[in-house]
Amino acid sequence: MTTNNLYLDIHVIQSVPSSNINRDDTGAPKTALYGGVTRARVSSQSWKRAVRHSFKDHKVMVGDRTKSAAELLKQALQEVSPELSDDDAWKQIKAVFKLVKITLGKDEKTSALLMVSPGQIKQLAQYMKDNADTELDKKAITAVLKGNQSIDLALFGRMVADNPELNVEAAAQVAHAISTHEVVPEFDYFTALDDLQSDEKPGAAMLGTLEFNSATLYRYANVNVNELIANLGEAAAIEGVREFVKSFVLSMPTGKQNTFANKTLPSFVMLTLRPDTPVNLVTGFENPVSANNGYVKQSIQRLTTEYENTLDFVEPPIVNLSFSPLKLSQATSATSLTDLLEKLVANLTKVVQHENGND
Repeated sequence: MTTNNLYLDIHVIQSVPSSNINRDDTGAPKTALYGGVTRARVSSQSWKRAVRHSFKDHKVMVGDRTKSAAELLKQALQEVSPELSDDDAWKQIKAVFKLVKITLGKDEKTSALLMVSPGQIKQLAQYMKDNADTELDKKAITAVLKGNQSIDLALFGRMVADNPELNVEAAAQVAHAISTHEVVPEFDYFTALDDLQSDEKPGAAMLGTLEFNSATLYRYANVNVNELIANLGEAAAIEGVREFVKSFVLSMPTGKQNTFANKTLPSFVMLTLRPDTPVNLVTGFENPVSANNGYVKQSIQRLTTEYENTLDFVEPPIVNLSFSPLKLSQATSATSLTDLLEKLVANLTKVVQHENGND
């Protein structure tokens, strides 16, 4: 396995109309102060959840982040050992969880959310069946819970506070998306009428206000390709990168989706494979974009200019690919998102095989 650095940067410019896709504790759209002005913000956690759901839509196997990992194991254990009673199954499961320092409460749930993949649950159940009459091996159980990773577990990692041995280093980083320009909060005053209300009692049955904004967002994520290879293996990692890029580009958090119907597609996507360090190009928007027939084209220009500026600081990228459905003066290297992904996979395969001496 190569020890060289290999990072994929994913840059997206996307215009979102009136929306409230990621709310704070007061119900208002999240914001950030950057460059001295207020920006719309969508948290990284919110978009990672959207990516995980997009994986499911694309029929990609994902894990479960749950407090009910023990129940999943019980179901799997009784599938391979149907003769086990519930009491006997729970006795074995509690012994396994205790050995690896995962605490179960009286309700058989873990104290914190635990990410587990279907492969890990299935293999652990098989291990328990095969070793029912022998002493449990902590190292073997730990190895099972570190292997057979689902794509979301490998990308986003896992932290187990009670047992750091079970931690999985995340291979991907996702930035908080922010608007390339200043935003001003807006409010929708709404009322609702009772369909069966009599004419003698006029007036609304319910009224309220809802805060929203509209924004052209800069979205960024990166993948440590070699870390992902360590988590999944070479072939699965390359396919995992492809699926992550596709899902990151096409997904969107669903907050107030029914209220605003705000699902849009990106206006620009740029992928950069780097041999040295990931680079977030948000600095191109530290000086907020000013409105002049919209923000999108100016934002794309700022992004590509900032990319050129970074070449004075870091090594030239191995490959830089981009796609935009707009008719822009900037040259793009792909004709569609599918073409972009195919070119990414071809280049990534070539680089990985070369780095590992397989060419």
